Amino acid sequence: MCKDCGCSSAIDNEIPTLKIEERTQQRRIEINQGILSKNDRLAEQNRNYFQSKGLFVINLLSSPGSGKTALIERMQIEQILQEYGESINLGVVVGDLATDNDARRLQHRGISAVQITTGNACHLEADLVFQAAQKLDLDSLDLLIIENVGNLVCPAAYDLGEDLRIVLLSVTEGEDKPLKYPTMFKSAQVVIINKIDLTEAVEFDRELAIANIQKIAPQAKIFQISAKTGTGINYLSTYLFSKKE
Repeated sequence: MCKDCGCSSAIDNEIPTLKIEERTQQRRIEINQGILSKNDRLAEQNRNYFQSKGLFVINLLSSPGSGKTALIERMQIEQILQEYGESINLGVVVGDLATDNDARRLQHRGISAVQITTGNACHLEADLVFQAAQKLDLDSLDLLIIENVGNLVCPAAYDLGEDLRIVLLSVTEGEDKPLKYPTMFKSAQVVIINKIDLTEAVEFDRELAIANIQKIAPQAKIFQISAKTGTGINYLSTYLFSKKE
């Protein structure tokens, strides 16, 4: 996948070459095996490490501008899970091609956040997440959110060691995104429809969007929220509490 879009970091040194001699000629055959095997091994190491720290880890994915950062801000504002008598300490690893704008934005909200700038890479990988997480006080955290690079293609293939994969869909993107980017939605345990306060303004068909999600990702739990107003956050909060347990 990433070898076609120009992001080659995941396949460096991962493609073995087999040479077969036939009489005086030589044929070169490339065997594409285990392109993601290194990342998968590191992701499992991440998962074990985070579990040893008592961390519940979410991989939050979406296209650019869908509202990932706004959702995390809203979770902080609403003191997510506090209604259950628990004070949840939240940390965030943010991924973007450039700038540390989102990390600084979250830090202004009092959230422990660290930024990964990937340059030309269109996704986060397990080793990058581990390195960034070391900059946070993990022993003081209960919930770690990985805010992935805004992209509905390549990040779907990369396990980061998360417990839960959430895909965010904004009403401004249209109802057909699950049909256009099925791999991303098929990989999700949760799909959140965000910006429902704009539903009428953009003439978004909620029923059609839900039907499309269910067609592509029948396993996914669906939530409809507005990160701006807080609508629906309590239902998401209840679900996350049950998964954390």
